Amino acid sequence: HGPAGAGFAPGVTWWCPQLPASPAQAMDLLLQGTAAWPRGQTAVMGSSLGGFYAAWLSAHLGVPAVLINPAVHPSRDLARYIGEHPVWQDPAQSIFFEPAYVQELMRLESQPLPTRPATLALIAKGDEVLDWREMLARHQAGQVRLIEGSDHALSDFEDHLPQIL
Repeated sequence: HGPAGAGFAPGVTWWCPQLPASPAQAMDLLLQGTAAWPRGQTAVMGSSLGGFYAAWLSAHLGVPAVLINPAVHPSRDLARYIGEHPVWQDPAQSIFFEPAYVQELMRLESQPLPTRPATLALIAKGDEVLDWREMLARHQAGQVRLIEGSDHALSDFEDHLPQIL
């Protein structure tokens, strides 16, 4: 939690908590953490599963969002990953993805989304994990930047930073 960095957006406060593997616990943490934020000055951003969370938060809190290769059906996509996995940022650590987490994602997916505020979805056609056509179909009501090539991690993120900001 702190300033985003003088070079990019000096007036922005950056909050990027380590989320628990449980989607229900992750949402609780995010909702508690954003409760005191001024709504006219708040936006959310997420990538992949975090993009799904950001879209959900955006719709329920009425704040703008930037979605980077956002998951559309995370319960379906993550069902095959039940079990223990290395943490991406630190392979020496691991998390255990429980079957109950798929049910938690299904509950989040089944909730009707209220009116959608302004969103920007950056969708890479070269995403090797998620289907860009599903992302486009889900988020076409907002502003979409359909990127030829690139990848799931959006390796060319810095090229898109001006539009994100």
